[in-house]
Amino acid sequence: MSKRLGWFLAGGLLVALLLAGVASSFASGSPDGLDYTAREGCTFNAEGEITGGTCMAQQEGDHQLSGSPLADYGIKGIDNEFLSTGLSGVLGVLITFGIGGGVFWLARRRGRSTAGTTEAGN
Repeated sequence: MSKRLGWFLAGGLLVALLLAGVASSFASGSPDGLDYTAREGCTFNAEGEITGGTCMAQQEGDHQLSGSPLADYGIKGIDNEFLSTGLSGVLGVLITFGIGGGVFWLARRRGRSTAGTTEAGN
């Protein structure tokens, strides 16, 4: 890997970590398009609980991983919401970068072994 590519990847990772750690805490808490559509047709009280009507949201239940350490855009056990959300974003970026880097490393390694076998066979 060239130095230039290494600096590019390091810079991209740094920007992603900053965005995940800082900007994620300022994300809107309003329902997104899917939530809005699922709630259409129902009436809600001030706490956001369904009080009447008919909508898809009445059928929703807890996610299978709702008790996991990274559920609900935060880290379980950290009471500071800003810190919990930021660390969750940073951890998500690192996990994604690690998995993506591993897949590309394996694909590159496999490409080299396949190319070497093809060249030797000719």
